[in-house]
Amino acid sequence: MSKANILVVEDQDSIRHFVVKALEDEGHVVRGVDSVREARKELEKDMPDLAFFDLKLPDGSGLDLLKEVKRLQPEVAVVLMTAFGELETAVEAMSAGAYWFMKKPFEQEELLALAGRALESQKMFLELRRLRHQAFSDDDFLHSSSPAMQETYAIAEQVARGDTTSVLIEGESGTGKEYFANLIHRMSARHAQPFIEINCAAIPSELLESELFGHEKGAFTDARAQKLGLMEMANGGTLFLDEIGELAPMLQVKLLRVLERRTFRRVGGTKDISVSLRVISATNQDLEKMVREGGFREDLYYRLRVVPLLVPPLRDRREDVLPLARLFVERYAKQFKKPFRGISDAAERMLTDYHWPGNIRELKNLMERTVLLENGEILDVQHLKLAGRARGPEEATIGQRIDDALTSIIPASGLPFEALVEELERALILRASYATKWNQSRTAELLNLKRDKLRYRMKLYDLHGNGQGTPSHPNAQ
Repeated sequence: MSKANILVVEDQDSIRHFVVKALEDEGHVVRGVDSVREARKELEKDMPDLAFFDLKLPDGSGLDLLKEVKRLQPEVAVVLMTAFGELETAVEAMSAGAYWFMKKPFEQEELLALAGRALESQKMFLELRRLRHQAFSDDDFLHSSSPAMQETYAIAEQVARGDTTSVLIEGESGTGKEYFANLIHRMSARHAQPFIEINCAAIPSELLESELFGHEKGAFTDARAQKLGLMEMANGGTLFLDEIGELAPMLQVKLLRVLERRTFRRVGGTKDISVSLRVISATNQDLEKMVREGGFREDLYYRLRVVPLLVPPLRDRREDVLPLARLFVERYAKQFKKPFRGISDAAERMLTDYHWPGNIRELKNLMERTVLLENGEILDVQHLKLAGRARGPEEATIGQRIDDALTSIIPASGLPFEALVEELERALILRASYATKWNQSRTAELLNLKRDKLRYRMKLYDLHGNGQGTPSHPNAQ
């Protein structure tokens, strides 16, 4: 154990002297007192790294002292000692933040082992806090003052402590799902082990099985040697499955087995391989809807979504837009040696009003292009128009125009939500198809959809183009 500052509060002299000497012999700096009043004096002088409090003291309770310490400095590890050991008190103590509840009498080996574990726990707590500060100081995605993002971070910090708990990170593209997966790993007890990530949509399903589970020599034509899969490579650490909604049904079954049994087999193998890892998955799709429609296994969905983590889109945290934009301008001005030192009021209004469908990634890319391609000291509206696509008044107020439209079409009596969404989706596809003369590739590009998803929706809404049962103009319905 490394040298630590320890406070012992115990009114029985023999026990206090025993604990103090045992810890001093291990090289720690130990202070021993016999009452709550004396303990408070010591706490005012210097907060300890670790404290041992007797539950019943002459002038108060060790439980109350615990609560005071946790309120003043949460990272202090506190062990409560008692000769009574009531279960109700133990539960209350753990809920109040006690590291452990030790029943007297106890052996020296037990005391030293517990002190070692408590100090290691405190070290991890401090590392979590350091990572949190670093994340908010340096990282693009977590640079936020919005309540929604603060709540997301708090959940991530809590789930990091359970190093086997599966996490499903949900959110739109560009919000920072991959970063949160990495952050949870870095803050967990598995931080020194591998963090392995794979995009389930980037690899064809027939190859993805071998990538995930590996294969034995001769398992298929090109399997000339045994190959370890990402599952084995992540053993001891974290496996991050991005775009989990794209996982083929057959692979969904195999992944479910891993989550249930912590074992798998290589392709072509007959031997079960055990793994210890955390699985974090991410999606920008509505997996719950996919489950209802039969596109995703319900049992796997609930195994993956033990803890759901929703990363809010940038439009729901508009208070973060300008601080992020200024951060990016400052960063890229320094990187590209440009004189930009601020953003004009008009440009700030445009940035704030814009809907940001690409979220933080879109904002970051825009600022990088602008600073790289333009010149000046103040970033202005004309710079934003030159960097990438123009943002005129119509695009800048798209959210407002949608709100106005909804106000006019939703009656006081209400209407079916699903029917409204489906009708809006059908109308968007129809108008985009008309604009591209029913060219599916161009329509998919215009709507930022994959072609297979566009074809699925066109079939769902019976949209086949002119001469095939559907009007060629969106108003001819």
